[in-house]
Amino acid sequence: QVQLVETGGGSVQAGGSLRLSCAASGSTSGCMAWFRQAPGKEREGVAGNGGSTVYAASVKGRFTISRDNAKNTLYLQMNSLKPEDTAMYYCAAGGPIYCSSTYLARPWAYSYWGQGTQVTVSS
Repeated sequence: QVQLVETGGGSVQAGGSLRLSCAASGSTSGCMAWFRQAPGKEREGVAGNGGSTVYAASVKGRFTISRDNAKNTLYLQMNSLKPEDTAMYYCAAGGPIYCSSTYLARPWAYSYWGQGTQVTVSS
Protein backbone atom coordinates (compact mmCIF):
# COMPACT_ATOMS: atom_id res chain seq x y z
CA GLN A 1 0.00 0.00 0.00
CA VAL A 2 1.26 3.47 -0.87
CA GLN A 3 0.46 6.60 1.06
CA LEU A 4 1.03 10.06 -0.39
CA VAL A 5 1.10 13.31 1.57
CA GLU A 6 1.23 16.65 -0.23
CA THR A 7 2.46 19.86 1.36
CA GLY A 8 3.50 23.31 0.21
CA GLY A 9 0.26 24.82 -1.02
CA GLY A 10 -0.80 28.33 -0.11
CA SER A 11 -1.96 31.70 -1.35
CA VAL A 12 0.24 33.85 -3.55
CA GLN A 13 -0.13 36.78 -5.90
CA ALA A 14 0.14 36.38 -9.64
CA GLY A 15 3.74 36.07 -10.70
CA GLY A 16 4.74 34.40 -7.46
CA SER A 17 6.15 30.94 -6.81
CA LEU A 18 5.33 27.89 -4.73
CA ARG A 19 6.99 24.53 -4.29
CA LEU A 20 4.82 21.50 -3.65
CA SER A 21 6.14 18.31 -2.09
CA CYS A 22 4.67 14.82 -2.09
CA ALA A 23 6.13 12.44 0.48
CA ALA A 24 5.48 8.81 -0.34
CA SER A 25 5.56 5.69 1.77
CA GLY A 26 5.79 2.35 0.04
CA SER A 27 7.02 1.49 -3.42
CA THR A 28 6.58 4.29 -5.92
CA SER A 29 8.47 2.99 -8.93
CA GLY A 30 7.15 4.08 -12.27
CA CYS A 31 5.34 7.24 -13.19
CA MET A 32 4.40 9.70 -10.47
CA ALA A 33 2.40 12.73 -11.41
CA TRP A 34 0.79 15.94 -10.25
CA PHE A 35 -2.84 16.63 -11.07
CA ARG A 36 -5.04 19.56 -10.20
CA GLN A 37 -8.74 20.18 -9.94
CA ALA A 38 -10.50 23.53 -9.81
CA PRO A 39 -14.10 23.84 -8.56
CA GLY A 40 -16.54 22.68 -11.21
CA LYS A 41 -13.81 21.36 -13.47
CA GLU A 42 -12.41 17.92 -14.21
CA ARG A 43 -9.15 16.73 -12.74
CA GLU A 44 -6.33 17.52 -15.14
CA GLY A 45 -2.76 16.32 -15.37
CA VAL A 46 -0.07 18.91 -14.71
CA ALA A 47 3.24 17.04 -14.89
CA GLY A 48 4.62 13.52 -14.66
CA ASN A 49 8.02 12.07 -13.82
CA GLY A 50 9.15 8.50 -14.40
CA GLY A 51 11.02 7.19 -17.42
CA SER A 52 10.37 10.56 -18.99
CA THR A 53 9.14 13.95 -17.90
CA VAL A 54 5.96 15.38 -19.32
CA TYR A 55 4.07 18.62 -18.80
CA ALA A 56 0.68 19.97 -19.66
CA ALA A 57 0.92 22.70 -22.28
CA SER A 58 -0.58 25.22 -19.88
CA VAL A 59 2.32 24.91 -17.41
CA LYS A 60 5.27 24.11 -19.66
CA GLY A 61 8.09 26.56 -19.09
CA ARG A 62 6.68 27.68 -15.74
CA PHE A 63 6.48 24.47 -13.69
CA THR A 64 9.25 21.96 -13.02
CA ILE A 65 8.67 18.45 -11.70
CA SER A 66 11.46 16.60 -9.93
CA ARG A 67 11.91 13.51 -7.83
CA ASP A 68 14.25 12.55 -5.02
CA ASN A 69 14.27 8.76 -4.94
CA ALA A 70 16.41 8.66 -1.79
CA LYS A 71 13.72 10.61 0.07
CA ASN A 72 10.85 9.01 -1.87
CA THR A 73 9.53 12.50 -2.55
CA LEU A 74 8.07 14.18 -5.62
CA TYR A 75 8.26 17.95 -6.08
CA LEU A 76 6.57 20.55 -8.23
CA GLN A 77 8.25 23.94 -8.50
CA MET A 78 5.70 26.44 -9.75
CA ASN A 79 6.90 29.81 -11.02
CA SER A 80 5.13 32.71 -12.71
CA LEU A 81 1.85 31.59 -11.20
CA LYS A 82 -1.39 32.78 -12.77
CA PRO A 83 -4.91 33.02 -11.30
CA GLU A 84 -5.93 30.16 -13.58
CA ASP A 85 -3.48 27.91 -11.72
CA THR A 86 -5.77 28.11 -8.69
CA ALA A 87 -6.84 24.56 -7.80
CA MET A 88 -6.42 21.67 -5.43
CA TYR A 89 -3.20 19.91 -6.38
CA TYR A 90 -2.91 16.15 -5.99
CA CYS A 91 0.01 13.76 -6.15
CA ALA A 92 -0.60 10.41 -7.86
CA ALA A 93 1.31 7.13 -8.04
CA GLY A 94 0.71 3.51 -8.97
CA GLY A 95 0.20 4.33 -12.60
CA PRO A 96 2.09 3.37 -15.74
CA ILE A 97 5.74 2.37 -15.72
CA TYR A 98 6.65 5.28 -17.95
CA CYS A 99 5.08 8.71 -17.97
CA SER A 100 3.57 10.00 -21.18
CA SER A 101 1.20 12.72 -22.30
CA THR A 102 -1.41 10.00 -22.80
CA TYR A 103 -1.33 8.94 -19.16
CA LEU A 104 -1.21 12.54 -17.98
CA ALA A 105 -4.70 12.78 -19.44
CA ARG A 106 -5.94 9.62 -17.66
CA PRO A 107 -6.25 10.17 -13.91
CA TRP A 108 -8.04 6.82 -13.64
CA ALA A 109 -4.75 5.11 -14.56
CA TYR A 110 -3.29 5.91 -11.12
CA SER A 111 -4.07 3.79 -8.08
CA TYR A 112 -2.82 6.00 -5.28
CA TRP A 113 -3.69 9.59 -4.46
CA GLY A 114 -2.81 12.08 -1.77
CA GLN A 115 -5.35 14.24 0.02
CA GLY A 116 -4.40 17.33 -1.96
CA THR A 117 -2.98 20.75 -1.18
CA GLN A 118 -4.73 23.99 -2.11
CA VAL A 119 -3.04 26.56 -4.33
CA THR A 120 -4.70 29.96 -4.66
CA VAL A 121 -3.31 32.64 -6.95
CA SER A 122 -4.76 36.13 -6.73
CA SER A 123 -4.53 38.77 -9.43
